[in-house]
Amino acid sequence: MSLYYLEMQRVAEMIRRSKHVFVLSTPGTTYMFQVLPSGHLEHLYYGTSLGDFRGKSDDEILQDAACLEEKRAFPAGNMISYDQKHPELTLEDLCLEMSSYGKGDIREPFIEVAHADGSVTSDFLFENAVISADKPAYETLPGSYFGSDDGEKKELEYICSSRFSHLAVTLRDASYNLRLELHYYVYEDCDVITRCSRFVNDSTDQVRLNRLMSTQLDFADGGYQMRMFHGAWGREMYWSDLPVRAGKVVNASIAGVSSNRSNPFVMLHREDTTENAGLCYGLNLIYSGNHYEAVEVNSFGKTRFVSGINPQSFSFLLLPGDTFEAPEAVMTCSDAGYTGMSLSMHHFVREHIVRGFWKDRERPVLLNSWEAAYFKINRSRLLHLAKAGRDVGIELFVMDDGWFGKRDNDKSSLGDWDVNTEKLPGGLEQISRDVQGLGMKFGLWVEPEMVSQNSRLYQEHPDWAMQIPGKPHAEGRNQMFLDLANPEVVDYLTEKMKEVFSSGEISYVKWDMNRIMSDVYSPCLPAERQEETAHRYICGFYRLAHALTAMFPEILFEGCAAGGCRFDLGALCYFPQIWASDDTDPVMRSRIQQGYSYGYPLSVMTAHVSASPNHQTLRSTPLDTRFHIAAYGDLGYELNLNDLDRRELDEIRRQIALYKEWRHVFQYGDFYRGRFDNLVEWTVVSRDRKRAVGMIFQNLTEANQPYTMYRARGLDPDKRYHFYNIAKRHDIRDFGDLINTASPVHVRQGSVLQNMIARFVTMPGEQEEIVTSGEILMKAGVKLQGAYSGTGYNEHTRYFADFNSRLYFMEEEDYV
Repeated sequence: MSLYYLEMQRVAEMIRRSKHVFVLSTPGTTYMFQVLPSGHLEHLYYGTSLGDFRGKSDDEILQDAACLEEKRAFPAGNMISYDQKHPELTLEDLCLEMSSYGKGDIREPFIEVAHADGSVTSDFLFENAVISADKPAYETLPGSYFGSDDGEKKELEYICSSRFSHLAVTLRDASYNLRLELHYYVYEDCDVITRCSRFVNDSTDQVRLNRLMSTQLDFADGGYQMRMFHGAWGREMYWSDLPVRAGKVVNASIAGVSSNRSNPFVMLHREDTTENAGLCYGLNLIYSGNHYEAVEVNSFGKTRFVSGINPQSFSFLLLPGDTFEAPEAVMTCSDAGYTGMSLSMHHFVREHIVRGFWKDRERPVLLNSWEAAYFKINRSRLLHLAKAGRDVGIELFVMDDGWFGKRDNDKSSLGDWDVNTEKLPGGLEQISRDVQGLGMKFGLWVEPEMVSQNSRLYQEHPDWAMQIPGKPHAEGRNQMFLDLANPEVVDYLTEKMKEVFSSGEISYVKWDMNRIMSDVYSPCLPAERQEETAHRYICGFYRLAHALTAMFPEILFEGCAAGGCRFDLGALCYFPQIWASDDTDPVMRSRIQQGYSYGYPLSVMTAHVSASPNHQTLRSTPLDTRFHIAAYGDLGYELNLNDLDRRELDEIRRQIALYKEWRHVFQYGDFYRGRFDNLVEWTVVSRDRKRAVGMIFQNLTEANQPYTMYRARGLDPDKRYHFYNIAKRHDIRDFGDLINTASPVHVRQGSVLQNMIARFVTMPGEQEEIVTSGEILMKAGVKLQGAYSGTGYNEHTRYFADFNSRLYFMEEEDYV
């Protein structure tokens, strides 16, 4: 039996066409639409599975569609009838696969086109549909992938175990001879369906495309809430739920990037949905630029969701024969609450977005120089820091900003990517070899998309900067965007970065971008195309990232944009991990990382242990808490190890050793959220459910509250697990004046005597150690040793002050 035959058999099981009805199936979801006699595509259903359609006859599927279709005999009052042949058809209250203005649908449109005659009416009707097992590459954008990420199909077993199918539907506006393609991709292995659209000008006139969405979901009812993830620098991914009972709710970015203000990932869920139960849709966009997500409830209580490029300040001029492709949108649905949705999204991102050499590899523990030295770097200082990193187990040393041009502050030299040999004699080649000689890999920081006015590059090519000629420019962080809408600029940066990355033994690159757009203008584009600039910039960024990651496939690229200002699926197609936030305060990070976790897996988010007091908040927190939060992701350190005392260095050495032992679980396990109030509760479980790590983190201590419990999630209920923590001893100085209740002599806080005693005397910490079933750990939980509550302390007492935390380890009994 041929491979092609097996593929097509699998495809037929995922996508069924029964005359005018289309059914797309995954194990947990069903997506249905039909072609109406008028040629419109009526959306029938998207949600949790309606059963197995593989064994159904065409007649049965047509009967099912008849159950779901909207019945009408007459138009409602004050409505527009589509045409005289279909007077009962009113598009305003019909659930559709795509929509446009001009024929009666006055809701959020899918597409807006301005024609050569000045009209903005569009009428796209069904022409044909093709089912296949291929996924053609985009011309200008990244997308999800099936099989191997180099475009070749993997062996038969992979195809059979990771089933994929593609439905391409072609619509045509016959009045203007314009073509609209709707593409549906079914990823059965993770209950995900993706959609994208492609607009083709088959006419002999030029047209202006003012809007093209990537997906549209129409629901026959209301009662949804939209969960959005907003924020700012240092406080990304703060979530909020808005009920959408009437009118419109919009989540969008006009910052030129996906932005930390509004992430493109959103959720739709019922008002009674919880972490563990209830209907939840997860929706994302594979795009790094201005995005737009809107939910609208119309006068008839029907809900429409659209997602795509933000139409504000966007238009694209298409000449005859030109094509425009919209980004790919990602959809999943679960009736197992937020967690069920998240697990599907995490699987999809790991398997069908992240690609290349680092896709499944464990990420190294790194030490970044930024908060240890800022711009004050030189070879001696860097190597002194690197040696301290080696001594505690660091695997990768990263030289951050300040190594090039005259970069002593943030006011100059971006664009001048030549080594400052006064700081680094011997250049990148020498410093990278020095670090390798210490037994670590070497990485560096770049910000290729930016230019400083005070730079040689700007003086030589002011027309390469994104600015309006002859007009004042509003800067951010003393820098300007290079015009990546200009292919010449992209070509230059490709060659310059190739030179940089080839000039030493470089294993890691932190690719930064520290501002949002202003005065959006491309000097290389004519006036009538200026509203194409922001999108063309993103396409240029993708071309640059693709070229460099292809040239250096084994370099670990980490995306960064002032933290999480470009944390999106588009960037993750090139960068296997992204710096989640410049804020390393664990209290803030607990909320930031939980926010990301709704749509993104732990393996793509990086987190660092930094100094205390924290450089962003001035908050003081325990070293173990900083580690516990940062361990849920790709762990790094960003502090001056040479300023720490022996006890702190010993603790970091133990932390890194522990993380390496559990690294695969932390990075590639399934993540489960528990409580999130004064107490934060997380669990990450290995894919085989043999090992898990739980965490509780407390914001503020309350008096006389000794009892708490930890409740696991995601375990195998039938397995028996060894549940334990790693007991630690506590510094007596943390107990303050209380030590005088037991000391034979009075010890003054902060005194030489107290510090001397602290070198030799510590207080015991509690030990948790039990063996029980996964079912008990999940349903009943573990009642932990009592916390200190003012009436006594011994080795069975949990020291749990403000900002304290614990890790709990679970291993299948007899696990080796």
